[in-house]
Amino acid sequence: MIEYELAGNDLGEVRFAISPLHELVLSLRTLRDPGRFPLQLPWLRAIESARSGLDLDLLRALTNEALWTPDFLTPRPYSPLGRIEDELSALTSTSAAVVRADLAAVHPLGLPTALQGRPATVLRRILAVLQDYWDACFEPYWTRMRTVLEADIVYRGRVMANAGLAAMFADVDPHVRLDGTVLRIRLRSDLSYRTSTAGRGLTLTPSLFSRRGATPISPDEPPHLIYPARGLGTLWQTSTTTPPTALADLIGRVRAGLLALLETPTSTTELAVRLNVTPTAVNQHLRALRAAGLLISARHGRSVLYRRSDLGDRLTRGL
Repeated sequence: MIEYELAGNDLGEVRFAISPLHELVLSLRTLRDPGRFPLQLPWLRAIESARSGLDLDLLRALTNEALWTPDFLTPRPYSPLGRIEDELSALTSTSAAVVRADLAAVHPLGLPTALQGRPATVLRRILAVLQDYWDACFEPYWTRMRTVLEADIVYRGRVMANAGLAAMFADVDPHVRLDGTVLRIRLRSDLSYRTSTAGRGLTLTPSLFSRRGATPISPDEPPHLIYPARGLGTLWQTSTTTPPTALADLIGRVRAGLLALLETPTSTTELAVRLNVTPTAVNQHLRALRAAGLLISARHGRSVLYRRSDLGDRLTRGL
């Protein structure tokens, strides 16, 4: 059990962040044990040929049977919308002692051959292979992935603002709960510690590659909770939604289809991917639907996320 004592039960104690580095590193779990991540199988099939040219021995060595990864590869993000080049660059200054200790924590019985050698040399090899992995397997799909992560943060921010921290944490993960000012995270392992967020705060990072709440292995790391993002089940789907016939007759089949898709916040880019059309074409319809009061929008970072308004909900459901 990991316990974080919140310095104050208020919204200012908690912040959200999206980290491409986290997703890159946590996705290595799917390479080691794809059966545990059935919703990512379409992506794994899509990148099969691309990953064949990578150093898979080294990539797989960055996880263990419990699917732990070295803490230094998933540092607490400090930017709400991080960039992979910045995050990888920041890792170049990781000390040899930290590299050695974190790798040993993941592989306490001895390092795999791929991770043996001087820490500085091993670190350079790790960063190089992660960059190659990003270029081949992540960069083509990152916009789509990021959209789901952004939608999750918008949703949880709304819950937190309307109902408070406890309500927001109650919906994060069945193994995470807020008792008073103590956040408790139940892990599958025997790992246990308690630490305060005073002076450090708590960062929450949604992930497409986490099946339950996860924290740093070491209590010395800044308080950080990685949790499963909402909407993962729709990540690799194309649109199969059939809008009500009456609604399609009223506003047109394309706009009715968009309205049917927008039950949860979604960006123009994600809609374009799911509908296999250009973002420009989607934008024209979104503007018309919003002008009619059927959609609301909110900006998150560089994206604008749309979802149905109450009127749009009623119209879609035929009420």
